[in-house]
Amino acid sequence: MDPQPPLMRFIKLALLTLRPPPGPTRIATALAYGVACHLLFALAVLSMIVAMFFGMSMSFGRVPEPYAMLANAVLILQFPIVHSLLLTPKGGRILARLAPSRTAKTLSTTTYATVASVQLLALFTLWTPSGPIWWEASGSAFVVTCVLYGLSWVLLLWASIDAGAEVQSGALGWMSLMQNISPVFPDMPTRGLFRIIRQPIYAAFALTTWTVPVWTPDQLFLAIGLTSYCVIAPLLKERRFSKRYGDRFTHYRKKVPYMIPRIFRKHS
Repeated sequence: MDPQPPLMRFIKLALLTLRPPPGPTRIATALAYGVACHLLFALAVLSMIVAMFFGMSMSFGRVPEPYAMLANAVLILQFPIVHSLLLTPKGGRILARLAPSRTAKTLSTTTYATVASVQLLALFTLWTPSGPIWWEASGSAFVVTCVLYGLSWVLLLWASIDAGAEVQSGALGWMSLMQNISPVFPDMPTRGLFRIIRQPIYAAFALTTWTVPVWTPDQLFLAIGLTSYCVIAPLLKERRFSKRYGDRFTHYRKKVPYMIPRIFRKHS
């Protein structure tokens, strides 16, 4: 187990980035990729929060009927397909083309997060709203749904920190390049929310789609699509973890449930 708490590990990495060894070209490359990654990441998260808050009833997509639903389906599908493809060896070669050859391997987490941010930004800004609003919370219901929506995002942030904020945000790549070191990936996550369920990031991501204060056909379509991805995609991730960590992951998988926490713990 990683001896350092996840947040402290990230803070230490960030602080060391403030005093990089000499190398103006390397530093400029790292900063350029870092700024682009985090700017797009912030825009993607903001667009997702706002778009779903209004039930996907407000966006910039203007695809005419009867093609709007098809266009929206493509926007949903492109995220899991490309997101998963880039984790394969072939996807790794594609990522390597998105950075200078000498730094491509080091910057892989940064380019991966950048591509994911562009995908999410496209999904939530290019969506074509269908029009009708089925239900809009008001009064106490609005307060409750807003609290639940906010808590879902807090859980997602918490889970991302537990998993390794430097990897989830894409910071590991460019910060490692700044320091002229090879990226050091965090160990198998078992702390925090990972003690309760094995896939808290995917569970929290799915929750954000179901706790919104406005419901439309678009929001339901999106929630079903992204939740399906959140349930299925971790199976591939766990297959990789099983190969990488062996018996450690097998023991962890037996002890910790997939996505639904156990109300009553088993006594050994």
